[in-house]
Amino acid sequence: MWEVGGAMTELGYDDLYRLMASMTGDEKHAEAASSTLDVLWVLYDRVLRVGPYLAAERDRFYLSKGHGPMAYYAVLAAKGFLDPAEFDRFGTYHSPLGHHPDRLLVPGVEISSGSLGHGLPLAVGTALGLRARGLSSTRLWVLLGDGELDEGSNHEAIAYAGRSRLDRLNVVVIDNDNATQGWPGGLETRFAAEGWATARVDGRDHTELEAAFTAPHPGRPAVVVAKVEHSPSH
Repeated sequence: MWEVGGAMTELGYDDLYRLMASMTGDEKHAEAASSTLDVLWVLYDRVLRVGPYLAAERDRFYLSKGHGPMAYYAVLAAKGFLDPAEFDRFGTYHSPLGHHPDRLLVPGVEISSGSLGHGLPLAVGTALGLRARGLSSTRLWVLLGDGELDEGSNHEAIAYAGRSRLDRLNVVVIDNDNATQGWPGGLETRFAAEGWATARVDGRDHTELEAAFTAPHPGRPAVVVAKVEHSPSH
């Protein structure tokens, strides 16, 4: 919800492509953004317990795939974190909406990202901190690109999280065949080897995504590999 001219305007999934189109420039990374759109929408619309006011026991979402954050900004606007009018200044010097999201400038953004390989290690540290604080109802989500799994920092985080049984930690990997190395049997096998719960779904199917995101996984972290073949035609 966003208040415009004294009236509440509700934005939905069908508005997201219009919002993304209003963000222009040479460094949009449009394909990278559109590959994440459905995952982001399902998380914010059906799964995450978050809002513009940062309650201590809120769920946390970390966008590790920080290149091309237009879909992220569009979803945040639809959910009342941002004024869509700000999109006209996207990527300009005086705009808070840069080509990588900045947690100090953009409401609702939990980490500054764009340097690949950092989101999951940060999420593991946060999960440990939440456990230490006794915030047992708080869930943590991190969105990775498949290419990020070429980074060694992620493999260390995968191993540590599995052995530490961080069952409040949830990972979504956008699999659009950009990983250089890959894994026999699919990207999820790397996580399964460390004791993670795993699922593979169609990254455009909202019903499949919601079911995978809400499946219980007591005692272990979970990964959902969201396969995205191509961008939809909008």
